[in-house]
This record gives sequence, C-alpha cells and structure tokens, in this order.
Amino acid sequence: MTPLPTATAQPFTRVIELTIDGQPVVVPEGSTVLDACRERGIDTPTLCYGETLTPANACRICVVELEGARTLIPACSREAEPGMVIHTDSERVRLSRKMVIEFLASSVDLTITPSAQDYLERYDGHPERYGPPAPPDPERDHRRTGHHERPDGQTAATVHGPTKVDNDLYVRDYSKCILCYKCVDACGEQYQNTFAITVAGRGFDARVSTEYANPLPESACVYCGNCIAVCPTGALMFRTEHELRGAAAWDESRQTETETICPYCGVGCNLTLHVQDNQIVKVTSPDDHDITRGNLCIKGRFGFQHVSARSAEPGGAGD
Repeated sequence: MTPLPTATAQPFTRVIELTIDGQPVVVPEGSTVLDACRERGIDTPTLCYGETLTPANACRICVVELEGARTLIPACSREAEPGMVIHTDSERVRLSRKMVIEFLASSVDLTITPSAQDYLERYDGHPERYGPPAPPDPERDHRRTGHHERPDGQTAATVHGPTKVDNDLYVRDYSKCILCYKCVDACGEQYQNTFAITVAGRGFDARVSTEYANPLPESACVYCGNCIAVCPTGALMFRTEHELRGAAAWDESRQTETETICPYCGVGCNLTLHVQDNQIVKVTSPDDHDITRGNLCIKGRFGFQHVSARSAEPGGAGD
C-alpha cells in the first residue's frame, strides 16, 4: 500500500505588534525597536550600530521614547515587545540626540564620518557653543586611570592626539574615535578572538589601546583589518587611504569597485577592490556574504601590493 503524502511542516514565526509614531507595526519576534523603525521606513540615526555585531549601546544617538518608561531606550538593542508605544521624534528624543551629536562633535573629529554632518543639521546641533577645542594631548595614552585633570573652562575637552603610523598597513587616528567598541568587539570574542586591543582608562580618559599602549607591531595584532571594516568614523584607516587624504588626492567619485574572489586559499572569501587611478587603494568584503560577514584575514585585506607593483612596471597591467 502506497503511503499517503504528508505535508511538510513549515516553521512558525511569531510576530510582535507595536505602535511607532501613531502607526501600527508588525515585526517577527526577536526584532529590535530599530528593526521595527526601519520596517516603518523611519530613518533612525545610528553611529555605533553595526549589522554584523552585537549592539554595544555606546553612542546613544538612536534613543527613542517608550511610553511608560522612565528613560529613553536605545532602539538598536531593545527588543520589540507586544503593545509598545514608541515615539521617535518627540521633543525629548530630539533634545537627547542633539546633545549626543554636539558632545561628540565638540570632542571628536567627525569631518569624515558620513552621517555626522547630516545629524548635526537634522537636530540643529552647534558644538561650537562649548568653546574652541583644546589642543591635542600627546600623553593621552599614558593618562593614569582616575586622575582626570580639571578642564580650564575656556576650551572644549577633546580626545585629539597624534596619529599612530607604526606599520605599513593601517593607521590609527584616535582623534576620530567615538569609543563605539566595534573594533574591540571585532578583534575580540565576536570575530577574530585576537584581543589585541581593548578600552583603557575611565570616563573621558577612556580610549582604545593595545596592551601597555605598545606600538601595533609589538602587540598581538594579526593585521586582519577587521577593526577597520567596522570603524564608523575613519579612526582606523588603510595607510593608502591615509596618505592619499594627506595629499588631498582621495576622491571616491573617481573610484570604481570590482567584486572578485580572494585567491590565497580555498575558503572563497568575496573581495571588493576599491580602485582609483588604476591602483587598488583598499579592500573590503560584503557584510551580507555568508562566508566572511565582512571579515577577512591579512592576505585578503592587505595582500594586494603585488598587483599595484605589477601594474607600475613597464608592460604591466597598468600599461
């Protein structure tokens, strides 16, 4: 007797219903408030959020107002719950976001942070009202924990310091660092598990550092560059990009992107080659790629110099 065909069981996904800015929203269980906002088409500002990392709740610019809650909540990490009533553009939310972006812009160099200027304009931010920036502190890396110096009251305290150029692959300019923790997480347990960097110090003196503030070549860094991939402000940057920017020659409008496969091993990581003037200036990997999730090793990220050297030779690929 032939058995009767049976229907294949389909996975059941529970949904959550909530209200955002007066409009009903339905999202799958486990979604965050930020996911729900995006489902509604609401442009919620983010700086420390990354699609491939667990939210660190560091910058707080994505906060929204939840009816019944004492404080504003971070949309990037708070899970959506049934019956939530969310306001994303209330006076309280706008004031909080304005203060966050003002405090950041008064103490950090956000000139190449893609969204920062838009946020300043959107929330009428005026960081200059806190005073002119204090001069860079070359000893910032060696500040003693808990011994924060009293500001002079005439200038806005900053995190500015000398750019660290201690290797041939990438530079660290922590005057652009908003302390979002993304590089620490990517270097640590969420991806690379190298733990070459961490956050040292407390309060305003907190900064990303290698062990004992050693130069990068003397640290545990394996030069995978995954920290660069997640940095939202340009604090971590390919040395090629840094040098082009220093020469006022970096021009993304003249750059092309070419998708290819890394040739160094059999894993098959996807690469995106960023090319300017027939030279590879940096390499990235798509965040949505099943294998890499934006991550690469030193060979995939930085192993393109032989291509540039070949194209510069007579009769090479560049001729």
